[in-house]
Amino acid sequence: MKCPFCGFLSTQVKDSRPSDDNSSIKRRRICNNCGAKFTTYERIEVREVMVIKRNGSKRPFDIQKLLRSLEIATRKRSIGHDSLDQIVSNIVKKLQKFGEGEVETKIIGELVMGELIRIDQVAYVRYASVYMDFKEVKDFKELVQILDLKTDD
Repeated sequence: MKCPFCGFLSTQVKDSRPSDDNSSIKRRRICNNCGAKFTTYERIEVREVMVIKRNGSKRPFDIQKLLRSLEIATRKRSIGHDSLDQIVSNIVKKLQKFGEGEVETKIIGELVMGELIRIDQVAYVRYASVYMDFKEVKDFKELVQILDLKTDD
């Protein structure tokens, strides 16, 4: 594994442990050159799923892009990286169960929102504002009203 700090090609695994759902392995590594410590995650590689964008173009499903969008939605919230990994794992499992080689961004967005609403309402609203392409404050108000109705049940 290449060191992200100095680029040296030899690193050593110091600690490995499975994720909570056993879908990935978290490895603590140390660079044999500069001594930097960093973490890597090893996941099962699944068949490639193509994402159909709103404009009709197709792109390969990118787990890292999904993780980055979750990190943005949950920034400065008390949600750990392990929770985000769990969400990504849940979404990937659901996409695999669909058995389709192609999936619309709408389905992925709905899966993300379904996961976020259960763990953090602020992150849910943040994600929804981008996913649903909010243009005005009233869009936020409408979503919060719907959210209030869901939490009153």
